Amino acid sequence: MESKRYFIELAYNGSAYHGWQRQPNAISIQQVLEEALSKLKRKSISLMGAGRTDTGVHARQMFAHFDVVEEIANPQELVFLLNGFLKDDIAIKAIRRVQSDAHARFDATARDYEYHISTAKDPFNAPLHYYLKNSPDVELMNQAAKILLLHEDFQCFSRSNTDVKTFLCNIKNATWHQEGSSLLFSISANRFLRNMVRAIVGTLLEVGYKKREVKDIEKLIKSKDRGEAGFSAPAQGLYLSRIEYPDNIFID
Repeated sequence: MESKRYFIELAYNGSAYHGWQRQPNAISIQQVLEEALSKLKRKSISLMGAGRTDTGVHARQMFAHFDVVEEIANPQELVFLLNGFLKDDIAIKAIRRVQSDAHARFDATARDYEYHISTAKDPFNAPLHYYLKNSPDVELMNQAAKILLLHEDFQCFSRSNTDVKTFLCNIKNATWHQEGSSLLFSISANRFLRNMVRAIVGTLLEVGYKKREVKDIEKLIKSKDRGEAGFSAPAQGLYLSRIEYPDNIFID
């Protein structure tokens, strides 16, 4: 009998987890969710995620797909049961039937990330924002961010010793917004490299603190050298905020 494929949509606070992907000696979102699904469905279920968030990174919207032989008669009931089974730092939003060849990772057409910074010390924001004592120059950082849209090869922002086949990414938007003590960086692209957003944030912050000039970003990107880029901003400020798919992969 042919398997039925489903997409599961979820959100999570990544503070207590070593990223999305299963690890041999550490707890991950994928492991926790696979174990919960397997217990509720009383059979082993494997998940394929839309991507890999690193240790401590959060997701407002994440997708994964899984296969089952029998059709899930009431997906909303399974959502309800999973949310009752899982800890409060993981929330299941929806489970939807998709085409049998739909793929959570490869069919995604766009991904959005947010990076949250606070310039006011707040004990409630500490696990979810990057705290900076002084405000950077947002106008300079936006000038530097615009340069990203003019390029496609972002090897300089990729984690070293990665096994990806290409460093090409199509960045459609990269902007900073400040409101009071809150600073938000939003970036959208068809795909991202590992550690890419955190490396971009760290580099742009160096521009904002006038440790490097806006014009240096062009030279940095062309260097393709991670050692030339800035530091990686801490994980707790990073959120995977949206993943987009073609409508025709969904059956219901």
